[in-house]
Amino acid sequence: MGETAASTIRFVLDGEIVEVADVAPTTTVLEWLREHRHRTGTKEGCAEGDCGACTVVLGELDGADRVRYRAVNSCIRFLPTIDGKELVTVESLADGDRLHPVQQAMVDQHASQCGFCTPGFVMSLFALYQQKQTANREEVVEALAGNLCRCTGYRPIIDAGCAMNGYAIPQRWSRDAAQSREHVELLRSLERPVPLASPGFHAPRTLAELAALYEADPDALMLAGGTDIGLWVTKHLRELPTLVYLGDVRELQSVETRTDGSLRIGAAVSLTDAWNAIVANVPALAELAQRFASPPVRNSGTLVGNIANGSPIGDAMPALIALGATIELRRGAATRTLTLEDFYLDYMKKDLARGEFVVAVNVPAPNAATRVASYKLSKRIDQDISAVCAAFAIEVAGERIAAARIAYGGMAAIPARAKRAEAALVGKPFGEAAFAAAAAALAEDFKPLSDMRASAAYRLQGAQNLLRRFHLEHATQQALRTDAAEVSA
Repeated sequence: MGETAASTIRFVLDGEIVEVADVAPTTTVLEWLREHRHRTGTKEGCAEGDCGACTVVLGELDGADRVRYRAVNSCIRFLPTIDGKELVTVESLADGDRLHPVQQAMVDQHASQCGFCTPGFVMSLFALYQQKQTANREEVVEALAGNLCRCTGYRPIIDAGCAMNGYAIPQRWSRDAAQSREHVELLRSLERPVPLASPGFHAPRTLAELAALYEADPDALMLAGGTDIGLWVTKHLRELPTLVYLGDVRELQSVETRTDGSLRIGAAVSLTDAWNAIVANVPALAELAQRFASPPVRNSGTLVGNIANGSPIGDAMPALIALGATIELRRGAATRTLTLEDFYLDYMKKDLARGEFVVAVNVPAPNAATRVASYKLSKRIDQDISAVCAAFAIEVAGERIAAARIAYGGMAAIPARAKRAEAALVGKPFGEAAFAAAAAALAEDFKPLSDMRASAAYRLQGAQNLLRRFHLEHATQQALRTDAAEVSA
């Protein structure tokens, strides 16, 4: 590979640069830690990113000469994708005989019983500890949404999270030490002048390199966060084709705000950063963002990866379709733009030519007259696949509905708009009669299937009820605004 590529994976562990060569590209971080480094504190529970026993923390430069720490699932994260980053495991935390404040808080609050899940909880809390000087109960609960415990119960674990910032800060993991010039320079020294490449794995540095690689080998597999592809290895035991990793392409790592208020989100932007930007533009989507998978999954996975995957139950797509999102596609040097709703042709079939890939998604900002909401029905509040996901963007002019975009996931083979329901609303007063007619029209828009998550009848009734919920919530908000205006007058 010489001057054009390098094959050795390099990352920081416990303040030292580790170099790894001659491993399969699908070797997971968990597998390497346990079998190659003999760090058995990190556990394998589900091997699919659900239980959190495998949680580790990755540190990487955020572009502002600061190290950003985030929890990820090591069981589905391929080792080559942490090249250039810092890996922190539960063994990394203690300073000699002195426990880290997170660990000491877990001991003092009696927050561990069998102990199997404990390292994962500690690492999720450690990430929060590095991110915030103080953390309230709500923030602790959110940080632990990707960790499961079946012994202790969450109350003492949450207590530990709330208490962890009350201990003396260890020098090794003080925030000043983590952001020191020496630490930053150590990570910067890992920056590559040439791409990482080895048999079965390529990590191009530029968009042009990525496009050329994929055009030359369209049978290769595009890899972003790996939160879905990782399961193909750990659960389905599949042999994967050559992986083309897009996480090192700088042009794909940014979120841009356009002059019209719309967002352009690159294909390597994590779900965490993408949802933060979307919610800043559309606060009504905050609950959907919070319930989308778990923090470790959102920290690894990408929004564009969710889009390109094309699952009919991907929770991002209904909201993006309702907002009128478009995607940018590229093959070689050729580019084109497509509405998101036209991207999906049939079950797991997309409008993609061989060698073509999604570069970015463009998310319009709704105008002031548009009422937006998205709701999800699932068996659990956190970290669950939806039976039905609904999204609404309804523009109201005066008392009448001027435009309507309604999209559902889980109701068909693809995420799709409910065009008959939309037609039943447009031009009608924003009232119960219009929404009752639209709810009835959903039976013409969709013929859902029954499966392990829900029956067809449940899905249809749930979809209709979510439409009614949208009306009731926004009619109530309008009534409150009217009352307030009358009082102030």
